[in-house]
Amino acid sequence: MKSTLLFFTILLSVNSFSQNTEKLTKPIVEEGKKLYKSEMASWYGTDLFIANYTQKENIGGYFSYSDDEKATCVFFSRDTSPKVIGTIKFDFTFDTKTANTNLEERDFTANEKELYVLRKESQNLIATDTFFKHYENSSLNLIPLISNGVKKVYVLCGPKEHGVVLFGNDYEIIFDKQNKVKSKKQLHKNIIPIYYKPEDKDAESIHSHLPETGDFITATDICTLMLYEKFAQWKNHLVVSKKYTSIWNCTTDELFVMKTEALEKIAKHQNEKN
Repeated sequence: MKSTLLFFTILLSVNSFSQNTEKLTKPIVEEGKKLYKSEMASWYGTDLFIANYTQKENIGGYFSYSDDEKATCVFFSRDTSPKVIGTIKFDFTFDTKTANTNLEERDFTANEKELYVLRKESQNLIATDTFFKHYENSSLNLIPLISNGVKKVYVLCGPKEHGVVLFGNDYEIIFDKQNKVKSKKQLHKNIIPIYYKPEDKDAESIHSHLPETGDFITATDICTLMLYEKFAQWKNHLVVSKKYTSIWNCTTDELFVMKTEALEKIAKHQNEKN
């Protein structure tokens, strides 16, 4: 009876705590989903553009962004003053059959011009600054983002091989109003490869955070999970810090947070029952 009472007391405290942490984690979830939409547009936008654009030597690069209704992937030329040479728009199903592909050359919009400059400045920084690490069988992917007046570029580490999800080796570059680098931050202090087998359905995965990474799951963690969770067929992913454990539901794309201490007590209780 005492053990059961303890278990339900912990659950009640967890429920109360999760409501209090929602305000702290909501912006992280929103940012992570923005990054995901951008990367998805880049993934499928690249396939569509390369399949339809014949002047490959004219391609200077690409970037993606999203609003409340669409995600857009933009390709630009190699010119000194680049032009947009391809615009691919998706709804949030990212169904390539319903995507709109436009290869008409045009100028950047004001927002696109800013994103282009942020991307270019970040590329130059990464190419010359040893602060950014490079690992074999991986690439650094840049996601420019302007949100709530803040200009930044996230740098994610993507795998070049199948069967692995890479967390870590990710960065956040903040820019000032003149689009100059204001600060740079390494979000995880190392690279965290997690291997998976598609036949292991409903598996759970986990990685941990050092104190300098923060108490909660990061926006880059959420983006990475949403990109790869369906391939890995994970049920949940746990991010454990000293104070809190973030539990990401890979089916519903929802976050639940609880104190790590409470999770350990529940696990201990379950072990004692068994």
